[in-house]
Amino acid sequence: MSEAVTATLTRSLRGTDLLETFTVLRGELGAPHLSTVPLLPERGPHAELAARTCAVLDSLYADRQPHGWRISGVPGDDSRRARRQLESDLNMVADVLGAESGADTGPIAFSLLGPVSLAATVHVHNGEKLQSDPGARRDLAQSWCSGVADLVAVLRRNTDGRGVVLVLEEPELERVVTGRIPTASGYRTLRALPRHELRVTLSDAVAACRAAGAETVVLDAGAAGIDWTPRVGADVAVLDLPDGPTEQWEPLAALHEAGVRLCFDTVPVTGRTPVSELVRRVLGPWRELGMDPAALLGTVLAPSAQISELTPPHLPDALQRVTHLGGALTEACNEG
Repeated sequence: MSEAVTATLTRSLRGTDLLETFTVLRGELGAPHLSTVPLLPERGPHAELAARTCAVLDSLYADRQPHGWRISGVPGDDSRRARRQLESDLNMVADVLGAESGADTGPIAFSLLGPVSLAATVHVHNGEKLQSDPGARRDLAQSWCSGVADLVAVLRRNTDGRGVVLVLEEPELERVVTGRIPTASGYRTLRALPRHELRVTLSDAVAACRAAGAETVVLDAGAAGIDWTPRVGADVAVLDLPDGPTEQWEPLAALHEAGVRLCFDTVPVTGRTPVSELVRRVLGPWRELGMDPAALLGTVLAPSAQISELTPPHLPDALQRVTHLGGALTEACNEG
């Protein structure tokens, strides 16, 4: 575990120049922080998270329809374009890292839509959500796990053997669990999937990431991550930074005691909240629970959704606000 509170990025960004953006991230989030291959949706639908993830699938493909991405067993123009986009992005990573002159050999993070949320997002041939078809769910999960192996191999090759951190984005997990995913028509909702099936699907995905060589697997599932991260064996849970009473920190302390690292991705990057106030907001309730401040070393901080609204010229200042908070928290944790 890192003996510092570090920073990363979990949000998509504005702009269309991936090379420039990744170069900025390398400058602001170099070791000990965690730089990531960012998502820039303004480049078009083939550069969005769902398209990136479909491009990773093994022996399954996706094409765009009026209602969204549709999974198919036959490659089409859209699937080829998404895969070319992914290949170009991975080659860009190699170019940027190859041009660096420093000794930063820290890991690189890469986000994918997890298999549960992917099934709740894409469609099958009849236009319905893939989640509605048990056989299609199994095929998609297997294709996802197989494709991850190739992705990690390329990432490691293109990053000169650096460690790979895979972030599984599961924004729909809670709605899948509670049966609130709408059908294609929008007039009904799909029935909730069995928790056992979801646990197996996500556990298999985490295991596939590890078997492929990922050094860390992160689950970003919102509040659902509190229960599901330890259940499926992920290393890090991405959660909101509590802003209420100390009791809100109790499940986070329990996660830490279960061996799960915490990533808070709601650090404000605009406004004038002093860093000292943010430090107090974290350490105050942590101490009130009787937890050792040093236990927070290894925690990761990330900007709030505000960063997705900032234009590229404002990105460095926003990231510096997060890294400065990480430094202040590290110092405070070491002081006890």
